[in-house]
Amino acid sequence: MDDAVAVVLFAAVTAYAVFGGADFGAGFWDLVAGGAARGARPRALVDHAIGPVWEANHVWLIFALVVLWTAFPEAFASITLTLFVPLTLVALGIVLRGASFAFRKSLFRTSQQRVLGAIFAFSSVLVPYCMGAIAGAIASGRVPAGGKAGDPWTSWVNPTSIVGGVLAVTVGAYLAAVYLIWDARRLADDSLVEYFRRRAVVVAVVAGAVALVGIFVLRSDSRYVFDGLTSRALPLVVLSALCGIGSLVLLLRRSPRNARVLAAGAVASIVWAWGVAQWPYILPTSLKVSAAAAPSATLTSVLVVFGVAAVVILPSLAFLYVLDQRSLLPEEGVDSRPSARTG
Repeated sequence: MDDAVAVVLFAAVTAYAVFGGADFGAGFWDLVAGGAARGARPRALVDHAIGPVWEANHVWLIFALVVLWTAFPEAFASITLTLFVPLTLVALGIVLRGASFAFRKSLFRTSQQRVLGAIFAFSSVLVPYCMGAIAGAIASGRVPAGGKAGDPWTSWVNPTSIVGGVLAVTVGAYLAAVYLIWDARRLADDSLVEYFRRRAVVVAVVAGAVALVGIFVLRSDSRYVFDGLTSRALPLVVLSALCGIGSLVLLLRRSPRNARVLAAGAVASIVWAWGVAQWPYILPTSLKVSAAAAPSATLTSVLVVFGVAAVVILPSLAFLYVLDQRSLLPEEGVDSRPSARTG
């Protein structure tokens, strides 16, 4: 039963990586869009794309945290005690990001809009970096078992965490660029399609380079996970690479229709590869999933609640995304769309 709950936990982490990662990546493109005049249209597309769904994208983070502290309390205690600094930065960044994104739309002064826009963009980079650093801390075995606190700084400031943080930012930016291509096509804005296509190609190459560097970092700094990635999780690593290459090829051929599916598949595959690589440990190599699991009654309750949520919540989320893609949500009226240009 503990294995089933662990699968549920990683499913939530995967969903957050795919949806939340793209959400943060959109903020990255807001950050690098340029000055007020130059970046107006890309930023308008970013607002249009994530405005109706950004809150829903973060449901997965809440769900993952609830499952972790309910089903694996010892691991939750160790992680939060050791990594309270990056976790605090994550919480602060999410709050500031959401508030600035919502409030900047209701302000009329350009100076105020710029301040809130800068907070939104900076938080969109800070949060995924810290999350990637947290994943690196766990993967490299720097979080001790027993609900004890490890070093509050070296636990997440180390080679594996740095690579994890940079990779999280670049992968999120890649996902967002691919998704924004689709949104620009939906709005018949050919110039923005090409704008984000070029950026998606560049950041895909950067993400691939970071991943390549990560191989050598993991080999020296996170040996247990490295051995797992090169053995039992190798098929998932290969699948992720093939999806990433396939998505890049479609972008180079200017056929992005299935590129976003392959991009999401690349991210989902590598998240699952991480989980398989460190199995059966939830905290390599000190705490196994079976040892960290809560009593069976608690695990049963978690699975029952997940079953109810799958029946009630997942269709609602799917319906929300369908409405968004068909431009049927109130926030996506014709007047709110970025102007379409083909020049």
